[in-house]
Amino acid sequence: MYPGTMHWWMHRRWQGDCRPHAGCGPGHWSRWEEPSRGGWARHAAPSDGGDLGAGAFGVRRPLRFLAFKLGLDDRQVGELARILNALKTERAQAEVDARRAMAGLADAVASATFDAQAAADAAAVRVRSAERLRDAVTKALGDLHALLDPDQRARLAYLIRTGTLQV
Repeated sequence: MYPGTMHWWMHRRWQGDCRPHAGCGPGHWSRWEEPSRGGWARHAAPSDGGDLGAGAFGVRRPLRFLAFKLGLDDRQVGELARILNALKTERAQAEVDARRAMAGLADAVASATFDAQAAADAAAVRVRSAERLRDAVTKALGDLHALLDPDQRARLAYLIRTGTLQV
C-alpha cells in the first residue's frame, strides 16, 4: 500500500473532515462523542429531517423501518415484504417508462420537423405510467390497511402525516 494512503486515511478519520464521502455529519460513527456508551455510537437520524434516502416508501430501508415503527410480528413482516416488493417493481417499471418517454420526446424534437404525434405518444407513455404507479400505491396502501391492526394503522397514518414516511 502507498504510505501516503495511511496518512490520508488517518487524517480524514480522526481530524473531522466532514465532507459527505468522509462518513461524518448526520448519521456518522463517532468514537469520541458518547464515551459512556462504550465508544462507538450510532447517530442514525439526519438532523435536517430529510427523506432518509428515498426508497420505496421514502426511507432507505422501508421494511425494517416499518417493522420497527409499527411493531409488526413475523407474519406481518412477511406480508409487508411482499407488498413492498410489488411496489418496488412497479416503481422500477415507471422509471423505465420515464426514460422511454424522454427518449421519445427527444426524438420528436431532434427530427427536421417537429413530430407532434410522436411527442403525444411519448407523453401518453408518461401518463399511463403515472396512472399505473398511482394504482399500485393505492393497492399497496389498501393491502397495508388490511394487514395492520387499528393501533398500527394510527401509527402508519402519523408517519405519513408528519412526512416521516413518504408515499
